[in-house]
Amino acid sequence: MTGRFLLEARGLDVAIGATPILRGVDLTVGHGSLCLLAGRNGAGKTTFVRAVMGLVPLAAGSIRLDGHDLGQERAYRRCHLGIGYMPEDRRLVPELSIAENIMLPGWATKAKDLAARLDAAYSMIPELLPLRGRPASMVSGGQQKLAALARAHVAGRRLLILDEPTEGVAPALARRLVDILATLKSTGASVLIAESNTSGITDLADTVYVIERGAVRLQ
Repeated sequence: MTGRFLLEARGLDVAIGATPILRGVDLTVGHGSLCLLAGRNGAGKTTFVRAVMGLVPLAAGSIRLDGHDLGQERAYRRCHLGIGYMPEDRRLVPELSIAENIMLPGWATKAKDLAARLDAAYSMIPELLPLRGRPASMVSGGQQKLAALARAHVAGRRLLILDEPTEGVAPALARRLVDILATLKSTGASVLIAESNTSGITDLADTVYVIERGAVRLQ
């Protein structure tokens, strides 16, 4: 079954304990499009991303990837389905090298084309080439961001989900990340970005959603 949209979330409700976080959220990402979910810190962006990734349970609603119900899949299966995820806090394995962190999704899914995926990631982010052998704990936070993006790119054959990619980085690196996003868009990648600092990203987006207090107020 192929869906009209690559990603389609309908009527999402998410609560943490007794506290409602998302309320009736609808959002779609088209095939080969870049979608921006914008909002202040605490508006519900990260909770939405985690719901798509299967990291928080849904109280109501549905999420489909190309028509396939993600609610039937365990969280680890997102990687196998071709979803690449860059979490807000990077989540690199500190003891592993930068190269090993980037290759993790390929190892997990036993990707036969891992070498080609790595070449594509390093071509997109050549700054990582001289860092390949360093432990993740021995590079800067900004360099870790780049590695987390490359790791997501290795996994995200169908969809890339980036949570706050420019948060907490220097202005020069934020501009570089926007340039990388422009490159991704030019390749026809499907991308969902959740971001509070939307400078430079809004112009790239095919669709912009604004979320406030857990509800999408504007598309």
